[in-house]
Amino acid sequence: MSVTRTIGYIVGSISSTSINRRLAKALVNLAPEDTEFVEIEIKDLPFYSPDYDGDFPEVATAFKQAIADVDGVVIITPEYSRSIPGVLKNALDWSTRPYGEMSFYGKPVAVIGTSGSGVATAAAQQHLRAILGHFNAITMGQPEGFIQSTPGLFTEDGQVTDDSTAGFLRGYLEAFNGLISRVQHSAELANA
Repeated sequence: MSVTRTIGYIVGSISSTSINRRLAKALVNLAPEDTEFVEIEIKDLPFYSPDYDGDFPEVATAFKQAIADVDGVVIITPEYSRSIPGVLKNALDWSTRPYGEMSFYGKPVAVIGTSGSGVATAAAQQHLRAILGHFNAITMGQPEGFIQSTPGLFTEDGQVTDDSTAGFLRGYLEAFNGLISRVQHSAELANA
């Protein structure tokens, strides 16, 4: 298999039993053959403080480099109290530092999440999209990824047990690959 595209993914939960981590594994399993997925870890980032700006931690530098090294990023977020988890917000804050060096600026980003609720993670995704808009990320608008998780929908190893959900996720990844291609083509034209 020849890899032509690398997509990073951020799981907005650090729970060992996260259903959003299972969704992330499902996306990796359903990825097109020429696409490689790599996780961009957030669990080891300290709480952001301006005190770090003069002595940027290595873990934060590695986090920012991981974003720079991929063609696009999928953020898989749970919903905590009608918003994104604090650990994800903390990572996003690190991505904007030092001042003027926004990691997501111009980067294709897709947002998706799952919960047991009928509206899934719609409120969290709305907040996340507002943050990404401030970062000037190129956020995929459609299809939106509000996945209602039912018991057994995703196995531990990321298999999807429902054919229509698997089909939706494949289409979601195809749409994101299309967005990345358009962004790359526009960049090539601008640099020609």
